[in-house]
Amino acid sequence: MDMKKRVSLELRHRSPSEVQELVLDNCRSSEGKIEGITEEFSNLELLSLINVGLTSVADIPKLAKLKKLELSDNRISGGLEVLAERLVNLTHLNLSGNKFKDISTLEPLKKLPQLKSLDLFNCEVTNLADYRESIFKLLPQLTYLDGYDIDDCEASDSEGEGDGVDDEDEEEGESEDFEEEEEEDEEDVVAEEDDEDDDSGDEDGEVNGDVDSEEEDDDEDEEDDEDSSPAKGEKRKRDPEDEDDDDDDE
Repeated sequence: MDMKKRVSLELRHRSPSEVQELVLDNCRSSEGKIEGITEEFSNLELLSLINVGLTSVADIPKLAKLKKLELSDNRISGGLEVLAERLVNLTHLNLSGNKFKDISTLEPLKKLPQLKSLDLFNCEVTNLADYRESIFKLLPQLTYLDGYDIDDCEASDSEGEGDGVDDEDEEEGESEDFEEEEEEDEEDVVAEEDDEDDDSGDEDGEVNGDVDSEEEDDDEDEEDDEDSSPAKGEKRKRDPEDEDDDDDDE
């Protein structure tokens, strides 16, 4: 896919001024030049053009808010003056895997006062004697060269990633808050279920109690009936006076 079509695809129905990050990695540039990116991308803070076949950055527009520029794995060998003229707030520049051979080709970067991190991995210039010392002397504003400071201390993640790390922290915080809310909701549901179980237990107890009392009343009624009636097989004894009356009649 060519670069112009890729830019159009990445816009996703947004206007260029709404875009803060634009990643065009692995698309194809025409004649090794930047295409489709204009000054209308006025709020762009990150531009990634990794492995797009660039030989020149002469056509990069003025992007006052751009902080991070990824140009690794291209065929750029010079012409960095335009970066100093048009990307005045650049803080991170990755030129790894390009064709820089001499320290002098990097001199235009002296005019980027905000530049803190520069990467030149797999460039021939890194094979020069005293390469690191020479770069830090040439660009005193640098904090990190190829991921390490002047004392060979590795860059922290926050320094390496720039503003994107803050966004990740915010997302993690939101995720943690969401998980806490889910746990609270689950606890509320469990508590409600326990209350329902207790209520149903009380109702069962009341029903069972009523049934038991009814059964006890029935048992007492049956015992009274048995006491008031003569036992089976027992005959009623005649009163002796009744027998005398019978004899007189005779």
